[in-house]
Amino acid sequence: MKTCMMKAPKMAAGVKNSRPMLWPLCFALLISFYLFSLETAPAEAEADGNGVAAVSIGAIIDGNTRIGKEQTIAMRIQVENFNKKSNDLKLSLHIRNYSSEPLQAVSAALELVKEKKMRAIVGMERWQEAALVAQVGSQHQLPVLSLAAAPNRLQWTPQRWPSLIQMATNYSQQLLCISSLVKHYNWRRVIAVYEDDGYAGTYEILNLLSEYLQDVGSEIEYRLALPPVASMPNPNQMVLDELVKLLSTQSRVFIVLQSSLPLAIYLFREAKSMGLIGRDTAWIVTDSISSLLDSVNSTVISSMEGVLGVKTHYSETGREFNDFYFQFWEEYRAEFPQELYPQPSIHAARAYDAVTAITKAMEQLGNDNIISSSELLQGILSSNFQGLSGEISFEGGELSRGGVLRVINVVGKRYKELDFWSPENGFFERLGEESGRREGMVNWPGDVKDVPRGWAMPVNATPLKIGVPGAALFDRSVKVEKGEDPNNGTEFSGFSIDVFTEVVKILEESYAFSWEFVAFYGSYDDLVNCVYNKTFDAVVGDVTILANRSKHVDFTQPYAKTGMSMIVPFKSKDSQKAWLFMKPFTPRLWLATGAVLLFTAFVVWLLELRTDDHGPESGRGQWKNRLSAVVWFIFCSLFLTHQERIQNNYSRIVVVVWLCVVFVLIQSYTASLTSMLTVPLLKPKIIDVNWLIENNKIVGCDGASFVRSYLTNVVGFKTKNILSVNSQYYFPDYLSNGTIDAAFLELPFERFFLSEYCKTFTDAKQSYRFGGLGFVFQKGSPLVADVSKAILILSENGVLQDLENNWFSFPSECTSSSGNDVESLSVQGFIVLFLFFAVTSAICFLLFLARLLNGYDIERGFTFREKLVRLWRYFDRSEDVSGGSVEGATFVSVSDAPDLDERSPSRRSNGSPQATDHF
Repeated sequence: MKTCMMKAPKMAAGVKNSRPMLWPLCFALLISFYLFSLETAPAEAEADGNGVAAVSIGAIIDGNTRIGKEQTIAMRIQVENFNKKSNDLKLSLHIRNYSSEPLQAVSAALELVKEKKMRAIVGMERWQEAALVAQVGSQHQLPVLSLAAAPNRLQWTPQRWPSLIQMATNYSQQLLCISSLVKHYNWRRVIAVYEDDGYAGTYEILNLLSEYLQDVGSEIEYRLALPPVASMPNPNQMVLDELVKLLSTQSRVFIVLQSSLPLAIYLFREAKSMGLIGRDTAWIVTDSISSLLDSVNSTVISSMEGVLGVKTHYSETGREFNDFYFQFWEEYRAEFPQELYPQPSIHAARAYDAVTAITKAMEQLGNDNIISSSELLQGILSSNFQGLSGEISFEGGELSRGGVLRVINVVGKRYKELDFWSPENGFFERLGEESGRREGMVNWPGDVKDVPRGWAMPVNATPLKIGVPGAALFDRSVKVEKGEDPNNGTEFSGFSIDVFTEVVKILEESYAFSWEFVAFYGSYDDLVNCVYNKTFDAVVGDVTILANRSKHVDFTQPYAKTGMSMIVPFKSKDSQKAWLFMKPFTPRLWLATGAVLLFTAFVVWLLELRTDDHGPESGRGQWKNRLSAVVWFIFCSLFLTHQERIQNNYSRIVVVVWLCVVFVLIQSYTASLTSMLTVPLLKPKIIDVNWLIENNKIVGCDGASFVRSYLTNVVGFKTKNILSVNSQYYFPDYLSNGTIDAAFLELPFERFFLSEYCKTFTDAKQSYRFGGLGFVFQKGSPLVADVSKAILILSENGVLQDLENNWFSFPSECTSSSGNDVESLSVQGFIVLFLFFAVTSAICFLLFLARLLNGYDIERGFTFREKLVRLWRYFDRSEDVSGGSVEGATFVSVSDAPDLDERSPSRRSNGSPQATDHF
């Protein structure tokens, strides 16, 4: 396959372009022409039978729907309540029914304006109807109180429709809540289901939902449009035929937008029979359905088990609501006895509040016989009261406060309320305790507690088309070759292929998975672009995860570490062999050894100072010579060549311990030096990248990967100094003959290379880290999460490590001679030995001093100070320890010093010792 050019992604199947909304312009011209024929003077208020002024208000209602029926009853209740309480003003309600056709709503509005001389119009169930009626009202400054939700907050509403007053929160708030749910459950693709009434009223909502989903990293995979039930001759079959189309999609997250209750009943009934409401699926419905769940029977509810819903929250407590509830119950059952569930919903509460806003404005204007529509409009816009549906106050013709939404969950034959949601605080469990997180436990379709995966492999889906690098730099990673059997086509092998094969084995435990490999000959960036423009569904190969690539595609969890390392030839360390004899010991160990040697010489010198005296004249002025003799003795002991005889027993102990220390040091030195002479001493020829850059040296890299651009843009090499190498087999020759001074390879390709050429080349220990090797999928693909999870499983159970060892293993000669230097021996390895020697020498010397001090005549009564002075003179050979001077005095030799328990004069020696070959 040739290089894929960068181009915009194709639109997903089933996505329709928004049709031009030309029909409002035609209706606008028709309405304008008609309105000019109407009288524009303000009409006088009607009078009831008692002569009290009655203000006429009109209601445009779809009386065939549950919402229309509730709105009719609610407005009648409030009109009746007001007329009972007010003695000066009365309300007259004129209701016009229409059958979900915007043209009929406009016709009803024109009739009310011309014939009944209305002061205000209330109603409209859908936004396109409300927009057209608002245009009629704006011509006469007639307040139009819309009960339909606008798609979004329209900044230009007061200018275009100055008479429009919106009693319902705009639809964008529900869409934001739905996108928050999608983000919370990490669903990457959804299917939008909506009722297409033919007037393009839902397309703005769809576009808005798509925008919000993109903000949370998701998208609409498919848009399923269903016609109104009234236009379908066989609703069951037509809904079934449309739902069959969803089996070819991957997403199993369905968002039902604007839909009538009858269509929703058919939709969920057929979806459940097809298995679209079950394990791994999720359904979310908006207020148009969730607000009416109290009015449907248990059979309908059971078909919606596990569905999540978003509905407007309003208080169902308080005296006013309770009075309204009982009135509504009685009147609704009386007028519609066939309805089994006469509970009011948010739609009835809004209709009640709309009439309440009119009555409060009338009370502010007083009991004048003539109330102009413009005055009534201003009075309504200045409303500020707590209604049944919430706080009623307006800003720019809309409710100033958006209110709070409630997330519900259909369970069994009823539904339960979960969390609250608001744009400011997100999800929270209780009003006034905003936590910003989801708390409620959801029962998903199929009575599953775990969050649905939200996607499935399409039925009869074509195999995934997976691109594979056809000319990878190292064939151990990916190798593409023609098979021996022409019928079998191309064969794919390598580390990346084996990892993907193991991943598929895990995926097939949950669902069927089919794919086909396609070789791609081009750069890796072009290969990634082929996934972005949907030429390929995925890419399997040694593709590095990079930030700029992640903008257009999704990567799985990395299955191998990656980076970039510099490969250079070895350089022998012959120049360091002149000082090799010093390397077995660290400098600190050499210093410690010397210090111990001097300490030993000093101790032995002190202990042997008076052991060879022949008379008072023999020891004078010879201590320097004796000290040098002792040092020579200790140094010779290192090589076991000393011949001098030790006279003092304490000296013998010190020398014995010293010889043990010498033995350990000599053996350790010999072993360390032998290892250093045996192991090959090699080092990289070049270790500094900056040296290569400053000296304009030529380096090599894989020209098809991102490494070339990285060396130029990040590291700082000039383009002319970078040689593109297209095969792994060229690198050894180029490095050996000097064509390139260094090669920059990605990890784990460095391991590939060094596993074959470990004795000739090495890495320079200067590497750059990247995101790892990963598989590539289209943006938002649900397979990414499952493949990433499978990679983690392979990593945890050791399979991934086994594959790495199989493909990246080094030969035995490489592992045994890795080129690492033998470490020098340090002081820490001999600290116990040195401490033992020091303690032993100190004890011997202290015992020697104690023996000398005890040799003084106790009867003489020398003080401690006098003893120390005489002790110094003793070592200076000017006085005997017994107190006499050197001339004419007898001396106590160390060897003949009095015992600890015997100090009699008979123990003293009066003659010179007969010693030969001594200090």
